[in-house]
Amino acid sequence: MPTTMMHPDRLFPSDPATRDIARDLYLRVSDAPICSPHGHVPAAMLAENAPFASPTDLLITGDHYVTRVLHGAGVPLGQVQAPAGAPPVDPREAWRVLAANWRLFRATPVQYWLEYQLGEVFGVTTRLTPDTADLVYDEIAERLTDDAYRPRALFERFGVDVLATTDDPADDLAAHRILAEDPTFRGRVLPTFRADRSMDPAATGWIAALDRLAAASDIACDTHAGLLAALRARRAYFRAAGGTATDTGVADAWALPLDDAEAERIHAAGLRGTATVAEGTAYRRDILYRLIEMSAEDGMVMQLHPGVHRNHHEPTLERHGADTGHDLPLPTTFTEPLRRALNDFGTDTQLRLVLFTVDETAFSRELAPLAGFYPSVYVGAPWWFLDTPDAMERYRRSITDSAGFAKTSGFIDDTRAFCSIPARHDMARRADASYLASLVATHRLTEADAADIADDLVRRIPYDTFRIPQA
Repeated sequence: MPTTMMHPDRLFPSDPATRDIARDLYLRVSDAPICSPHGHVPAAMLAENAPFASPTDLLITGDHYVTRVLHGAGVPLGQVQAPAGAPPVDPREAWRVLAANWRLFRATPVQYWLEYQLGEVFGVTTRLTPDTADLVYDEIAERLTDDAYRPRALFERFGVDVLATTDDPADDLAAHRILAEDPTFRGRVLPTFRADRSMDPAATGWIAALDRLAAASDIACDTHAGLLAALRARRAYFRAAGGTATDTGVADAWALPLDDAEAERIHAAGLRGTATVAEGTAYRRDILYRLIEMSAEDGMVMQLHPGVHRNHHEPTLERHGADTGHDLPLPTTFTEPLRRALNDFGTDTQLRLVLFTVDETAFSRELAPLAGFYPSVYVGAPWWFLDTPDAMERYRRSITDSAGFAKTSGFIDDTRAFCSIPARHDMARRADASYLASLVATHRLTEADAADIADDLVRRIPYDTFRIPQA
């Protein structure tokens, strides 16, 4: 759908000759199917295929990128997202809050994603302002009553070939089965195994996570050995459901095995509720090592993204819950923390370890050199705070000398906001086209080689990296 809000040459270089090259490269892949191997859209949304409730629920409430911009400027979070257990906010009033503060989003990637969704997804040609808030809201709300704007229809219109979800090891994956067995559903929705809640015996919720895991696997998790057996069993369950990858988010990348006796001692302390923070950290690092070991055994691609302080603001966590915009980056290292695991498994071709960071100094300092030596290591795409056009360019310039293009993950949208998926992939395809065009313009690549790379980044690399069979 046409839109007056976005320029057709957005994100391309200002130099006319280089811009022409970038435009041609982008057009090669602009309509290519989307492979999204790391995301957080729930499979149940597609399985149920219910209409979206409102423009606010779809574009604001579920997108912490949007709400954190507002909150950071002093807008109370409760104006756009209800506290846990409270009645939902009035969706029209929340939309008016967004419109009244639209200026806050200028030149941010959030503006890009929202304008793409408004224009390219919903066909809105009116700019969002305080005066047009109700007009735009009503236009989107009217679209949402049309079956063409239900989740499955949008999935098909977005051109999504593969969408990976993020799932607890105890999940029964019923929604995934519904989609896989439905002959009318086009595309693939793959589960991703994420065992974070089972890793730290000093953390709140660890015992409850083990109880769920034991019930799902029918393996007692009252010992460290039992926990490992249950995790292995559930990984097999995920693989049988089409899953090809795991996902692990931890405070740091240290992966160090404990001896059996010490692991069992800390496990028992965790069950008693007496495990210390230091013991929890040592146990978590042991489980991280074991998860790498498991990936070397079963071939599931392991995504590792350390270095985030989760739920930094405790009052917001207590009032609104997790994933509400107050997870913050930490300095992160990989070379020494992963040395033991990479010495044990790093040259095993069965292992595939995709490393992500929100500390972009690590790209050239550690991740690219690691990927340049270890066959098992791949450099994850700019993620979270780095999924911006400028950071994407810095990423390519930081890693290409050491890791090239083939040892990267392909683009990762990492989103809960369903309608932002095509917006994010469009941004990445334009950013990569611009970077490749700069290499052609400086005679570091031929146009033919740049075209091949542009195709690979979209059509081959994400499938190969995540071991996803191509349809």
